[in-house]
This record gives sequence, structure tokens and C-alpha cells, in this order.
Amino acid sequence: MAEIVLMSDPRIAAIPVVECGEPLLDVRSGEPFPVDDRRQDDSGAFAHLREGVLSRLVEAGSLLPAGVRLLFVEGYRPPALQRFYFERYADELRADNPDWDPERLRDAASRYVSPPEIAPHSAGAAVDLTLVDADDSELDMGTRVNANPEESDGACYTAADGISPRARANRQLLGDALTAAGLVNYPTEWWHWSYGDRYWALATGADHAIYGPRELDS
Repeated sequence: MAEIVLMSDPRIAAIPVVECGEPLLDVRSGEPFPVDDRRQDDSGAFAHLREGVLSRLVEAGSLLPAGVRLLFVEGYRPPALQRFYFERYADELRADNPDWDPERLRDAASRYVSPPEIAPHSAGAAVDLTLVDADDSELDMGTRVNANPEESDGACYTAADGISPRARANRQLLGDALTAAGLVNYPTEWWHWSYGDRYWALATGADHAIYGPRELDS
């Protein structure tokens, strides 16, 4: 497996953000693809994305073969919720690994939850998604969406060994469409794709990100 740059890498935090000011849009307007409710919240924050990310998702969906569609699971995540997720997972890892120092703990936690200060979800720049067939049944992707490395024994990594040929082909199908539309994958999570954030900037060689963390109503 190729070297993976984790979200906790100092190179990510060092990338400047030149905020472009694009709005967060509700992806449920116009229903360009089905939206799952497993991450639904009272404010509907989960169903929002920056305008440029949404337009690229629509493009990616048009590149899929007939009978296959994107299933949107989660987009925008308020900074306070991102911090809660990160700290909760770090606490779980700390309990299981009391000998880990803070740096190792932060790196391990960032395999699954981005550190709050640079989180692509809190910028409205990231989306968690999968594929469904014509009957809206999820395709075999090797793990469930949001399976952590411990639960899946590493099968959540996009290029993981040990998944079935069918799951690998489905991941490739998803990845080909999203990559062609300009998004990049976080390689510890096959379902996580982003555009315009710091991780995207590092992956593409851009000199700055165009989306930074924000509140939904700002």
C-alpha cells in the first residue's frame, strides 16, 4: 500500500486557506441523488455542501453507468460536532492503548476522524458517500460506510488487501467517477472524498485551500 498522508500531518495544517465565500447548499434541493438519513440531524446540516463540491458530485454521478447512483451519506459537519467525534474516538483509543503518547494518539485518531481545526467536513468540502443500484440497494464496498480501522481490520482503507474482487471493482467505479470530477480521496476511508480543502490542496499541488471551517449560518 502506498504511503498515506494522515490528516494530522503538519503539512496539512501548514497549507493556507484563501476562503472563496461560496455558500453551503442543501443537496436535497433538486434531488440530484438519493440522500441517506443515517447521519441526519435536526438542523439538516449533514445535507449541506459547498456549491463547488455539489456541482462536482452531480458531474460524478453523470459518469456512472446506467443503474448505478451515488448515495449521499454526510457532508457538512459543524465544528463542535467534529470536535466531539474526534475526542470521543481519541478517548476510545486512549482507553485501549494507555501507553501511547499524545502524538501517536492524535495520528491514530486522524485515520478515522479529522482533527477539528483542519476538518474538511467542517468546511463543507467533504462528503461521505457510496453507490446504490437501481433498487437503491447499496453495492458491496467491502465494509460499511464509516467502519473504523479496528472494526474492519483495516479493510476501510481504500486500497486495502483482503476485500472481494466485487468490492474492489465497486470502489474503483466510485473512485473513477469522483476523481474525474475533481475530488480527492482520504485513503484511510474509501467513502470520504473532498474538494477545495487543505487535504485536496496537498493532494493536487494547489498552493492554498479555498474552503475553511465555518458555521452553517455564517
